[in-house]
Amino acid sequence: MHSNQKTQIFLLHFAGGSCYSFDFLKNDIQNNFECHALELPGRGKRNQEAHLLKKADAILDYVNQIKKLRNTNQPYMIYGHSMGATLGLSVVQKMEEHLDPPLILIVSGNPGPGVSHNDKERHALSDSDFKIELRSLGGVPEEILEDADLYNYFSPIMRADFEILEKYKHSEIGLIVNTPIFAIMGDKEETVTDIANWRKYTNRKFDYTILPGNHFFIHRQVKPLAKIINECADYSLVDIQSA
Repeated sequence: MHSNQKTQIFLLHFAGGSCYSFDFLKNDIQNNFECHALELPGRGKRNQEAHLLKKADAILDYVNQIKKLRNTNQPYMIYGHSMGATLGLSVVQKMEEHLDPPLILIVSGNPGPGVSHNDKERHALSDSDFKIELRSLGGVPEEILEDADLYNYFSPIMRADFEILEKYKHSEIGLIVNTPIFAIMGDKEETVTDIANWRKYTNRKFDYTILPGNHFFIHRQVKPLAKIINECADYSLVDIQSA
């Protein structure tokens, strides 16, 4: 039985992100949640650690972080954007194997496994082509792309994250979790019409919504995003209490 403590929420960043990537959201959800913004090695507070290049290693890293931070008297949720959504699905599977499943997995900026985002091997592009690709994705400040020192720091992080996604892009085939999934995408995203693809990856409740914006709509839709997260927690807790 869960206590009346706040629900824990574990935030999984997008490619190139860090534990600071969800600072824009924390003020709008911290009253109702105990927030934990996680990060993979090679960035942020872990910038002295080597980048991970294998998806299995990234998943295990996230699972270990969550296990260390978990208070099993509290319910918890996982929210991942883009790369964080992809990894989040497998993280949920591992947490289910540890008999500590989340209330719900919230995913955004991602149509789910099996939908082709981009056939390019972005992690192996030349610097000039890589910058073109990053500009097309949005979300990367122009000063990072124009400043040599900033770019030289940032590009290995992005390349490592893209390698994780691109070399192991079929690893979720056949993966089905027993945790509800709620998906969110921006209406300008190229693959937004495939958002219901996530339904194939859960045996439990699935729902989705579409908000205005491109791949990084989350930065312009903070209030609606926070409202969705709060509502997902409320509905999930009610489901558990009535079960």
